[in-house]
Amino acid sequence: MPLTTTRRTGLVDQVIEQLRRAVSAGEWPVGQRIPNEADLVESLGVGRNTVREAVRALAHAGILDVRQGDGTYVLATSEVSGALRRLCGAELRDVLQVRRGLEVEGARLAAANRTDSDVAELRGLLARRDQCRADGDTDEFARADAAFHLAVVRSSHNVMLTELYRGLIEAITASVATTHEKPVEIVDHGVLLDHIAAGDVALAASTAGALLDGILAELGA
Repeated sequence: MPLTTTRRTGLVDQVIEQLRRAVSAGEWPVGQRIPNEADLVESLGVGRNTVREAVRALAHAGILDVRQGDGTYVLATSEVSGALRRLCGAELRDVLQVRRGLEVEGARLAAANRTDSDVAELRGLLARRDQCRADGDTDEFARADAAFHLAVVRSSHNVMLTELYRGLIEAITASVATTHEKPVEIVDHGVLLDHIAAGDVALAASTAGALLDGILAELGA
């Protein structure tokens, strides 16, 4: 079990924080059922009511999904992710539209604020992305592509923008896996990286938008 026994002060808050850490650290991946109430009570050394309150709070935050008669499942890795999931729903078009807004602004700011180490990291992530695509591994490609775009946004050095994007990372990864073989012309990600490295704010922003425009057009957005 990833949890440790809590101190008996502020028990509900402590249990909430431990459950949150287990989820964010990937101990319980998105979509997985967490241990049942009896197991959590035993592991944490707290009462059933404390566990129930903590689970209820995380369900309200959108991190957990309590399914009567089935168990409790991980829905998102953070409160931000849960909120964005509720905002975007499951519609691919909605996710792509939100992605476009965040990625265009992220690329614009990255071109203005990137450091040499940011550019080096982006080149490494892009190489990994391209290798995963060449290998035909859809799941790894989707994760690598999402990691590249997150790094672009992180290179903006805007903490709020980065956390918003990070909160949507599961939906972004799923959208990549769903759309990466669509028959539309996709701008080379290397072009985006070149514009960021050159500090060309306008071209970085327009290229980031163009990466998704073909897919959005196909969806009628």
